[in-house]
Formats: sequence, structure tokens, C-alpha cells
Amino acid sequence: MNKEKSFSCLDPAVRSLWSKSGGDDQNGHNLLAHLLDVAAVAETLLEREPRETQCWASRAFGLPHASCTRWIAALIGLHDFGKAIPGFAAKWPEGRDAVEAAGLRFPESACHVDNHSLATNALLGKPLHALTGADISWVKLVVQAISAHHGRHFSVAEIGQGKPVNEPLAWQETRDQMLRAYWNVLAPVGELQSVELDLVAVNWLAGLTSTADWIASNPAWFPLGERYDDLNAYYEEARRLALGALQSAGWTASEPLLTHEVASEALLTRIRGEQTSPRPLQAKGDGLLQSAKGASLLLVEAPMGEGKTELAFLAHLRLQAANGHRGLYVALPTQATGNALFKRTMHFLEAFVESQTDIQLVHGGAAMNENVRHLRGIGHSHEEALSASAWFSQRRRPLLSAYGVGTVDQALLATLNVKHHFVRLWGLGNRVVVLDEVHAYDTYTSGLIVSLLRWLKAMGSSVVLMSATLPRRMRDELITAWDASPSDVPEQSYPRATLVDDSKPRSEHVPARPLDPIECRALDESLDTIAAQASSLVVEGGCGAIIVNTVDRAQKLYGMLKAARNDPGHPDIDDDLQLVLCHARFPADERSVRESQVLEMFGGAAETRPVAALLVATQVAEQSLDLDFDFMLSDLAPIDLILQRAGRMHRHERRRPTKHDRPRLWIAGLTPDRLPSLKDTAWGYVYDPYILARTWAFLRDEAVLNLPGDIDRLVQTVYGDTEIPENLDEQIRAFIEEEAYGDHLGIEQSKRQQAVNISIDIEAEPQNAYHDKPFGGDDEMGMRNQTRLGPDSVSVVPVTITENGWRIGDTVFDPDCVLDDATAQKLYRRQLRLSRKAVVVHCQQSELSPSFEQHPILKHLYPLPLTEAGNCETGGQAMRLDAEFGLVYVETE
Repeated sequence: MNKEKSFSCLDPAVRSLWSKSGGDDQNGHNLLAHLLDVAAVAETLLEREPRETQCWASRAFGLPHASCTRWIAALIGLHDFGKAIPGFAAKWPEGRDAVEAAGLRFPESACHVDNHSLATNALLGKPLHALTGADISWVKLVVQAISAHHGRHFSVAEIGQGKPVNEPLAWQETRDQMLRAYWNVLAPVGELQSVELDLVAVNWLAGLTSTADWIASNPAWFPLGERYDDLNAYYEEARRLALGALQSAGWTASEPLLTHEVASEALLTRIRGEQTSPRPLQAKGDGLLQSAKGASLLLVEAPMGEGKTELAFLAHLRLQAANGHRGLYVALPTQATGNALFKRTMHFLEAFVESQTDIQLVHGGAAMNENVRHLRGIGHSHEEALSASAWFSQRRRPLLSAYGVGTVDQALLATLNVKHHFVRLWGLGNRVVVLDEVHAYDTYTSGLIVSLLRWLKAMGSSVVLMSATLPRRMRDELITAWDASPSDVPEQSYPRATLVDDSKPRSEHVPARPLDPIECRALDESLDTIAAQASSLVVEGGCGAIIVNTVDRAQKLYGMLKAARNDPGHPDIDDDLQLVLCHARFPADERSVRESQVLEMFGGAAETRPVAALLVATQVAEQSLDLDFDFMLSDLAPIDLILQRAGRMHRHERRRPTKHDRPRLWIAGLTPDRLPSLKDTAWGYVYDPYILARTWAFLRDEAVLNLPGDIDRLVQTVYGDTEIPENLDEQIRAFIEEEAYGDHLGIEQSKRQQAVNISIDIEAEPQNAYHDKPFGGDDEMGMRNQTRLGPDSVSVVPVTITENGWRIGDTVFDPDCVLDDATAQKLYRRQLRLSRKAVVVHCQQSELSPSFEQHPILKHLYPLPLTEAGNCETGGQAMRLDAEFGLVYVETE
């Protein structure tokens, strides 16, 4: 038998090399066996992906199409080549003994290098070049990719330290024989084309390598030991195990949801679950989609209530069918909006999938979502259409699932130098990615979105961008990121849908459903004035919303309205008036209940609405939630957000209270002769004072808002370079044009540059792309890997301190003991995020109790100790957790 065809005929030194320690086999898991296992997973996984994914890889790496998957698998399997060094082999005492018994020596100087990934990078290049005959620069970049499988790329300086010093020649000879034996099994055929690998290809390969290694390293799926003596038989068995592992993980074979041509009306009927006809936006959008050539960018600018979300689902069906995209990811601004759309996406998929399909909710609070918990309880052989695999749900893996809904932040992390960012990139590759509410981000986060678009286009993905209010400058930046010139896009009036693809950019104007004119009225910014106005409006019934810019204002206003309702001295206010408070400073489980309550009371699908009710809310009621009010009061905010808020009135056909038969909007701080104090209200800390002041200057003369007709005009006026009205007080004009404008320019330029500096440049040389980027959460040269700018914050979990221990609900536990999963889940579901500086600093400097530190889902959270009355003092900041008001900061003298 050929010396390199079976384990038993290999030199004892090769066979003694180990990859995994322990197990029933005292020799652990043979290194060559593990390399074959990982290759088998990579090949099997790629075979389950769309043909277009394989075509992309063939072009990107210059590989023959017929044998592309085998070539990729052969390269990926070599990721742990560097484990065949003295430093690594010495880490497991029993394994070292076996290696020494096989004749390999362990000089002390050679054992100083023990990072096997770094050793792969340093040692594999030359032998792989000799084996394949590929260009040496191509080989070096392939090795860079596969050696990054523990989460990061190595710098050039680090690679130079990856070779063991004074290593005996026998080690190299052993590695060479192992490599020949491995390559003989995989035996990829076909001539390589000369291509220059770019950073996109390198990170694509790095992402797939990490994924295959995670799966093949699970001993429940790949038992330790030489399962077959013959190496070819071993590999075929590994392929069978890989198939079972992928099935267990929930990684099903990719299938398009739409397999034949279907008319728009029939598709939308299935999407909605009821007979329907396309709305004008959907008809025009689908016309563009059916003409799409290649991976495409669809930019939808339309007001609320025109069916943008249904068009996004329709776009996925069309673009997936045309381009072989592997799945869909819908990215929202917040966890709350993500939760709302997750349920709609589930219904969409259930209408189209024919075999069980995985879907993930992708954000930090996913484990608390009831729909997710139900889906995770479904086995992969279950008759239900959807499930949420536990394997995909683990950290850094959710974006690998073909279908997902979550926050935009989870996608943006793919563009930053965080651990395994390339796994996220791989998951988003060849996919339809929907970014909703793209106007909702500041210049820094928008800059990261621009970077993400470049990556997505390069990886063969299609993107749907949706916005009701998009400033022209941002629109142009997004189109440019798709490698198109904004000047080539036909000018169309708002609302519009624009398609940028491999052909000529096209744009269509869309007639929108006219809404009733909205009377726009000014109001003093004081809470007393707002409360009095709201009370007078709700006297004769109706459902109203009061949206304010800070949690503190919301809590105080709610308290004032509650006191007035309960005060016999206010007979005009009905005792039956329902008051609801909704903001982000409730524990997550309570906030979820409140959001559901708000949707039930004021949602478009609400079967019964209160006779008289007021919602007091912050920005949580501003985005994506389908709410409909009879009247509204709002703090002054940037014009696009004012229009978003206004769009939550009279959205649906229904019977309205007589007094509120037409929509009316009161804007606090819009008094025509006085710019409100942006400091006393704290509005200037929440929003850009320059944009707030320009909104005030242009909106104060608008007595009526006609939506959607006024949306584009007002947004472009405020965010553009239109001169402010001449009839302004000189002092106010000076503030806007000099002080606020100067600060605005400086801050915007800083944010734009920060986004450029922190994000990974898609055009950078792969070996140098990371040398000036901080890794993980580190702070380097003033840069941090974060998807949004703002004050530091921490996630805390309120716990009541008792004589018997800490309590959450009815459960008492010892903070010094490791927690059971049920209690940990209770704590996890109670978290809330705080940004008050004293609290953040105190938490970050505190030692975690063992109960938190030693449980995987709690180790990034901080306990917030409360008295029985719900009071707390942390870092000198007094607080109170109130069931009705949420967490209240108590200001002391």
C-alpha cells in the first residue's frame, strides 16, 4: 500500500501529531484527521450553497469552476497546518509523550512559538506554493485567510515571529509528509488562472474557514480518532458526518423561494395573506425589479404606509430568483423595530418555504423574544416551516443563517476589525440585504453603511434601501457606494424608486396615496403647556401621542398628566382616560410588554381602540411601529423626524372622533419669534443644534403639512444649502449661521473621518489592511470599534438585595454561586441600558459577582442593586426603579 494512502502506513511521527486532546482515544484526535474533517465540512457546505456562490468563488480565486468547491475545501482544511510544531505539540502532556515516542524532539528554543495559527501563516506558504504551482503572492494571501480562523488577521511583523527557532529538520519533514498525504486525498484538479486576490476574497475565505472549523471541531458530530485507516475512506466518511452535522446545525440546502414566474398581484397576496392588488409603489418597484440585471441596489424613497416592507419582500423574491442569492437579512435601527419586523418576516417565509428553514433574530436581546424561544424549540425534522437553530444563535454566527432580521449594527460589525468580522461578511455575501429607515443614522453610522454597501456589492449581494425622508447628500453617497454616479440616475420627483444594477440606472416616480392635510401649530416647550394642551384635546375623546426627546421629559410629563387625571380639581379630565408611558429606560421584559400594549391600543390592525387615551413616548414610537393617532404633540426635532412622527396620524381608514376628524400636530418649541433653549430642554444634546435651528426657521411658517408632497421639499431645504428666511431676529440668525453652523461643520467632518478611519477599506492591500485598525473593543489612537457614536453605556440588571440573597421576581439566589440557566435567563430578560456617566464608570470599575461573571449570558451585564422599595445609589447617582415610570434618576442637592 502507498505510504501516504492510509494512517497505518504513515511515518509514526505524522500519525502522532495531534489536533484535539482527550477523549476516549488517549491519542486525542489526529491532526491529519482534523484537517480532513474541516475540508469535508467546507466542501459539503459549499455544495449546499447556491451555484452563484460557487461561481463567485471560482472567479475571485481563479479556480476551475468544475472543481472549485474541492479546491476551496483543500485550501481551508490546511488551516491548522501550524499545529505540527514543537510549541503546540507540547501543550498536551500525553500528546507530547506520544510525539516524542515517535522520534520528534522538543528543543526549548523551538517551543517558544506555540501559536498554531501564526505558525500556519509562517510555515505553509512555501510548501503549498511548491505543491500547487500557484503564484507565490496568491498562496501567501490564501494562507493569510485560512490562518485567521481564530478571529483576526496577523500583521507582517507577527508573521515573522511564527517560525520555531532551532526546530529540528525532522519536524519539517513530518509536515511535508502530512501535507502530501492530505493533498493526495483531496487531489483538486484543473489549472489555476492567474488572478490577484483582493481583500474581499481573502475575507470570504477566512469566514468560510472559521465556519467549517467550528462545525468540524464539535466532537458530537466528529468523534475523535482515526475512524478509517484508508485516508480516502476516512474522507468519504467525514463527508457523511459533515452532511449530518450541517443538518443538525439547521444548515439546509439553499433553494430559491420563487421557482417560476409569478405575477405581482399573486405574490403580494401571498405576502399579505389576503387578496390584494399592488399599490403604486409596489407596481413600479416590481417593474424595475423584473428588469434587473445582476446584483442590484433598489433605493425606495416613499412616505409611511405605502407598502415599502412588502416591496422589500417582493424584491427578495425577484432578486433571489434572478441572481441565486442565498437568503435575506433585514436590518433595522433598533431592537424594538427588529422585533416587530421579525414576526412579519416569519409570516412572509411561511407563505413561501417548502421545507424547514432557519431564521434568526439578530440582536443582543434575541433570547428574550417569545417568537424566537418558540422557534428554538422546534426540531429540524418537525413539520413546521420555520425554526431557529441553536447553533446559528451562538455569538458571531446568526448572520450565517440564510434568513434573519435584526439591527443594522450586527451587519455593520462586518466592516470593523472585531473578532471574526469576516464570518459576518461571509454570511452577508450573495444575499439580499434590506436596510430600513436609512435616514435614521448620524454621519458616522451612515459612513459605516456606505462602507458596508461597498463590501456587499463586491460579494455579489443585492441591497434594498428604504427611507421616507432621505437628504440628497446621503442619497448620493449611497448610490456612489454602489459604484454608480448620482448624475447618471434620472431625476424623478418624490416618491420614487431607483434601481442601480449592471445596466443603466433607472428611476420611477410613484404616485402616493394623498393624506389629509395636517394642521401644524406652535406650542411653548414647557411641560406645563404641553400637558394642558394634551388635556384639552382629549376631553372629547380620541387617541393622542405626545412624543418628546428625552426620557426625563417623558417621565415628568406622564406624572403631570396622571396627577391631573386623578385630581378632583380637574373635572374636565375623565377618570377613564388611559395613559401609557413608553421609553427605553424600562427593563427589557417590561418594555416589550409596553410595546405590545401600544400596538394593541394604537396599531393599524387594532380591532378596538380606547375611547380616550394618551401615549407619552420618546423616539421608540417614531420608527417602524405601525401606529395611528388622532392627534399629536411633539417636541421640536430635525425635520425628517418631525415628518416621521406626523406620519403616525390618520394612516388608516377608520371612524374617527368628531373633534379629531382632521389631523393636527402641535410642535413644542416652534414659537415663531423665539428659538427655544436647546440647552435647558437638553434637545441640543440629543440632536444637532444646527439642524434643529434650521428646522425651526423653515417650519415656523408652515401652517399646513401636505404629505407626502411636502416631505422631499422640506427635507432637502433643511439639510441642503437653502438660505434661511430673511425675517429672522439678527441674534438668532447669527447663532444659526455662525455658531451652530461652525460647530456643525466641525462635528460632521469629524464623524465622517472617524467612519473612514475605523472601517476596513475594501480597496486596501490585504496584508496591510489592518495595521492601523484597533482590534476588538480596544481603544487605539482615539479610535474604537463601535457602530454608533455617543456616550458610553452599560447594560444593567436590577436585582433586589435581601437578607437571604439577591432576588429577581420570586427567585432568590446566592450572588457568590454559579447560577442555573433558568435564573440566568430571568436576569437576562430584565436588562436595561444606562448611559449616565457616574453609573457607567462605577459599573466598569466594579468586580462582577460570580453569579454574573461565571454565566455566559450574564458576564457582559452588571447587577443594579435595589432596596425592597426599588431605590439604588450607584457611583453617587441616586435612582429608583418604578413599575409605572421605569428607571428614574433622582437628582440630589
